[in-house]
Amino acid sequence: MTSAEPSTGTAAPSLASSESSDATSATEQKLPLSALLALAVAVFITSLTETLPAGLLPDMSSSLHTSESATGQTVTIYALGTVLTAIPLSAATSAWPRKRLLLTAMAGFAVANTVTAVSANYPLTLVARFVAGVAAGLAWALLAGYARRMVAPHQEGRAIAIAMAGIPVALSLGVPAGTFLGQVASWQAAFLAITGLTVVLLVWITAVAPDYPGQQTSGKIPLRRTLQVPGVTPVLIVTLVFVLAHTILYAYVASFLDHIGMGDHVDAALLVFGVACLISIWAVGTYIHAHLRTLTIVSTLLVGVAVAVMGAFSGNDALVYVAAALWGLGWGGVPTLLQTAAGQAGGESADAAQAILVTLWNVAMAAGGIAGGILLNAVGAEAFPWTVLILLVPVLAIVLAARSHGFPGRR
Repeated sequence: MTSAEPSTGTAAPSLASSESSDATSATEQKLPLSALLALAVAVFITSLTETLPAGLLPDMSSSLHTSESATGQTVTIYALGTVLTAIPLSAATSAWPRKRLLLTAMAGFAVANTVTAVSANYPLTLVARFVAGVAAGLAWALLAGYARRMVAPHQEGRAIAIAMAGIPVALSLGVPAGTFLGQVASWQAAFLAITGLTVVLLVWITAVAPDYPGQQTSGKIPLRRTLQVPGVTPVLIVTLVFVLAHTILYAYVASFLDHIGMGDHVDAALLVFGVACLISIWAVGTYIHAHLRTLTIVSTLLVGVAVAVMGAFSGNDALVYVAAALWGLGWGGVPTLLQTAAGQAGGESADAAQAILVTLWNVAMAAGGIAGGILLNAVGAEAFPWTVLILLVPVLAIVLAARSHGFPGRR
């Protein structure tokens, strides 16, 4: 985006020049939808690549000659790749032009998913999944900042919301579609389909995405300095606990629904959740610029009400669907809210704050899977909603307390 240059002539302002200025202003207000949608597809690919094995475990384990629990570690190793490399790789590539870095990350997905599809060797598959996690770490640390730089400051929240729309689309449509393709064709076909989409995306990004320079740094993420920026630490703590709470329930939602007698309706419940997520993303994208704090509080309360309903009225199928809708309405906009809050609080250290956020997000996901498994074995599926509700108490308390920095009422 460029602003109108001052006139170098001597003529007085005219109607034509006024109209030209108005046209330039309109151009500045227009969102670069094609480029933002390319980022949304990138987010879709990262999310789908991470979660797709969950719907293909039986066939994958048979082909790889391993147990389903061992095959399930392909999800864990993906998260591990992100956790271990997001911060150091973000530092090492901080000076790279943003477009080249995004293309490199997405090319990494194409290679990793192709190797996953053709591999009949379990260790090789784990290596490919680790590489996919590394690519995800690069992409996630980059995408929110990339979206923000494409638009005017008052449009940043909406731009990030468009880019982050790839998450609920992947969870509500991508995973079921990939699972269906795996059933009618093969699980390898599902991963190859992601590769095909990635190749199309590489061409798309090359054609429409603007480029921005990187930042010259010492090659290290300034962790201590970033954490000392007012507002960054509260946002990161909220991210860690909120994602942990959500993952405990989401990773084992099939087990919970089976426990309450709705095991045959997992797909329907997740569809309700996914549609509600899309509505949430639209609402957050529309109002986040002026109401980030309010939206974060409302999102936390909606998820809290949802899990309370699930726990207290688990014998009523209709209310469980209502709870799934409330859960989606609360959760759908959370990635956008937290990414935006971290970027705004970080200021000049925004990229570093995003890299730390990505790392903590994946730590929380891995911890949620482990904690959920422990809860399932030790207490039972009925413990999931109440555990989530307990974890949301400090989340709400921190958001309410961080009214000056982190989650301020006004910027």
